[in-house]
Amino acid sequence: MQAIRVKTFGGEENLKLETNVPVPNPGKNEVLIKVLSAGVNPVDTYIRSGTFSALPSLPYTPGFDCAGIVEDVGTEVTGFKKGDRVYTVRTTTGAYAQYTTAQVQFVNHLPDKLSFAQGAAIGIPYYTALKALHLRSGFKLGETVLIHGASGAVGIAAVQISKKLGLRVVGTAGTKDGMDLVKKTGADFVFNHRDQGYVNAIKDAVGGVDIILEMLANVNLQTDLELLNVRGRVLVIGCRGNVEINPRLAMGREASITGIALFASTDHISANSTPPPAGASSILKREKTTVATKH
Repeated sequence: MQAIRVKTFGGEENLKLETNVPVPNPGKNEVLIKVLSAGVNPVDTYIRSGTFSALPSLPYTPGFDCAGIVEDVGTEVTGFKKGDRVYTVRTTTGAYAQYTTAQVQFVNHLPDKLSFAQGAAIGIPYYTALKALHLRSGFKLGETVLIHGASGAVGIAAVQISKKLGLRVVGTAGTKDGMDLVKKTGADFVFNHRDQGYVNAIKDAVGGVDIILEMLANVNLQTDLELLNVRGRVLVIGCRGNVEINPRLAMGREASITGIALFASTDHISANSTPPPAGASSILKREKTTVATKH
């Protein structure tokens, strides 16, 4: 089969297409999937560059999220059969390939109304947002949530889920197109985080916020603490460096900062759970992988 392989950690030039990779065999609790769409996530880039906290053995095939058709199942798998439409939250042998295996607890049935491209965009983005909001935020009906980087895959998922949970949603994006997408997705307020006065604009619009989903903590965390209401919560989903904050801001507001790691606990992921449908814009086709993983 064809697959993208990485033999050395580093830049995107280390993504190599190979044409004679063996098709993997599913283990007893695994499913073999014919991949029709694969998701591209920031974590794929962190792993490929060698900067992620947990690295695979070389060589490896990147990719957690994919959608496709079940080709074969392990001897102890009962919930899936050949021909089923499925999507994954995690794969065993990598999603950037024509075939991949995944443990059955990370495989979900893909509803007929969703395309394979949409299915491949569900895994990491939607389960990350779902875990942050539903399991870790302690949300209350009517609270205000600020979603930084709301035009990204996790951000779009977070906007949709927040509205389903009855929250008032404030989103930020860095371009007009991004802002339009966030507004179209359902955010109540949208601001351009590149505008110098966007923080004051948020304060003028909603006062403070109760929950913040932070995609770039090394840039925004200090500002986040200034925006929080009393007993507000910051959920850190992404960070690309160190950050210095004034702890007194957290103390005065009795605020909390919580880190979110999708695979720290997977008990809440069941083989038959399906989060809200993903937007097709959050998935890149496999042939665009090299370009997408530059960022």
